[in-house]
Amino acid sequence: MTPPEADLEPGEAWFRTLAETSSFAIFVYRERFLYANPAAKKLMGMSLSELRELKFWEAVHPDHRELVRQRGEARLQGEEVPTRYEFKIQRKDGESRWVDFTAGRIDFHGAPAGLGTAVDVTERKEAEEALHREKELAQITLESIGDGVIRTDDRGRIDYLNPVAEELTGWSEEEAEGKRLREVLKIVDEATGVPVENPVEHSLRDGRIGVFPGDRVLVSRDGGRARVRDLAAPIRDREGEIAGAVLVLRDLSRLRELEEEMDQLATRDPVTGLINRREFERRLVGAIDEVEAGGAGHALAYLDLDQFKLVNDTCGHTAGDELIKQIGELIRTVVGEDRTLARLGGDEFGLLLRSTTTSEARDLAEGIVEAVREFRFSWEDRLFAVGVSVGLVPIDEETREADSALSAADAACYVAKEQGGNRVHLHRPDDTALAQRYGEMQWVSRIHRALAEDRLVLFRQEIRPVDPSRSEDPLYEVFLRLREPGGELIGPEAFIPAAERYKLIGRLDRWVLRRTLELVARIREEGDRRTRFAVNISGQSLGDEAFLSFAVDEVERSGIPGDRLCFEITETAAVARLTKALRFMSVFQRMGCRFSLDDFGTGVSSFAYLRNLPVDYVKIDGEFVRDMTRDPIQQALVQSVNGIAHTMGVETVAESVEDEATLESLRDLGVDLAQGYWIDRPRMLEEPGAARARTGSE
Repeated sequence: MTPPEADLEPGEAWFRTLAETSSFAIFVYRERFLYANPAAKKLMGMSLSELRELKFWEAVHPDHRELVRQRGEARLQGEEVPTRYEFKIQRKDGESRWVDFTAGRIDFHGAPAGLGTAVDVTERKEAEEALHREKELAQITLESIGDGVIRTDDRGRIDYLNPVAEELTGWSEEEAEGKRLREVLKIVDEATGVPVENPVEHSLRDGRIGVFPGDRVLVSRDGGRARVRDLAAPIRDREGEIAGAVLVLRDLSRLRELEEEMDQLATRDPVTGLINRREFERRLVGAIDEVEAGGAGHALAYLDLDQFKLVNDTCGHTAGDELIKQIGELIRTVVGEDRTLARLGGDEFGLLLRSTTTSEARDLAEGIVEAVREFRFSWEDRLFAVGVSVGLVPIDEETREADSALSAADAACYVAKEQGGNRVHLHRPDDTALAQRYGEMQWVSRIHRALAEDRLVLFRQEIRPVDPSRSEDPLYEVFLRLREPGGELIGPEAFIPAAERYKLIGRLDRWVLRRTLELVARIREEGDRRTRFAVNISGQSLGDEAFLSFAVDEVERSGIPGDRLCFEITETAAVARLTKALRFMSVFQRMGCRFSLDDFGTGVSSFAYLRNLPVDYVKIDGEFVRDMTRDPIQQALVQSVNGIAHTMGVETVAESVEDEATLESLRDLGVDLAQGYWIDRPRMLEEPGAARARTGSE
């Protein structure tokens, strides 16, 4: 018979006093509970009578029940078992609690019994488990991230490498542990190959984040080389003392490979192997800058084949491509390998003659004409004679813009062709033939009249997310049109070149910005406060301090939040005026405005300068997007542009999306936004509801 709670013998009075006043839970048990002090009953949420109905292991959580039963029975039989361990108990209300349990064996009423004391340690166990989960999560995160991570103690000895760091260094974590960082990590200067200080040494010494500008090369254990960007930060303990450092290594090798591949795709013509138009324009900008800085003058030649269409139409495009290739090789033979020769498109070539006088350039151009005149193209037993017309333009201190120089050379080439072909025409400022060809002086007058009579009109076209599930505020690009007195609308391609050449583009930019802000303010008053607008800024305005002041005043006066505006600038304009472009962007980004870089990916300058241009979007030239579903090279170029832009944290916009197949292909590549006739056809911004189309606000 189980003795009742009050049946403790007089000699056990001391035990009752101790047990009844103890904050520890105290149990006496054999197979069932014999005694429980108040703290034990409170811990279990049961009375002693309820406990006596249980076998002692039945008060234990099922996860630990068998362990406690085995140890309790073994202890009662006199076996040696652990006297202290932790497990979970099961309260009457179903709640489980962790206890730190200490067990012993006593003589109770003449027979062996178990004596246990328990302390509730639930809060500590939960804190330990939370800490363990956090540590485990941190470890998983370190193991999963794409950068290499190395941790050291305060003496620079390694205590952790994640898998990426193991791969980069060639050392396993076990091999590297305890070694000094300099034994495992070898970083050298990319240009000289000389070992350089690693950022961890800098951080441990100065107690600050250590980062070095530019790319450096990590040499692995087996001699492999990887371009990396490295950064280190000190680890501090609770007292703020430096306890170690963590080093992050970003492998840039694949990015550099992509850039190099992209450079080849973006700068070379696939038919001739010559540089393409965009790269040629970039080099032309550099040549103009050299002259402005006081360097020697250059010359620019624009070449157009005279009988290419006959060959192309008679024998097909394959023959046309072969003719272009052979002519390119012929011109290269005449001018030499050190000259900058490019295929500008179709049957047109560009030639930049550095440090060359106009007389020397003319002699060289005449030599090209003579060589082509004597050349015969053979295709399937057919023999063709071809010719070439050349427009020649000096690059001197009067030359300001690459676009205007190319336009002048193109015009001179056209005059040479109109005069019978197979000849050179030298551009002169007073050349009446050129003035008659383009009517640029006429356009100057027409632009002035259009401004005076308020006959300029704004159109807009939507830029929409490629992913239909993506939700964001509508974005429209603003375009300029000129309305003739009879009502005919003229596109910008007709008058913008003249405006740029004769320095009227700044007036047009001012008109476009002011009118856009007026119309946007009106649209917001009508209730549409979500729509955003992108306004194009010319290269001349981008470099004009007066225009910057004007634009700031207009935006502030309009009261339109800056995040409703985006400025589009071309790659060539930004590169040609990098310092002024950065100032312009800095001012408006502080006002919340965004920036888009037009024609991105069409030249090496995209990658050389994009890191320094804080743009939000890059626009992939429609020249590449338009044929991407039919031309794998164009698709590869779009994919590379998109990948590199995303690596740099910039969103992409594909231009000239004209069918569903192109849109689907862009979606597969992960391009962010699209623009083109398949997305939205341009219409007047002044048209009621035009800017709110598709927004649901009408």
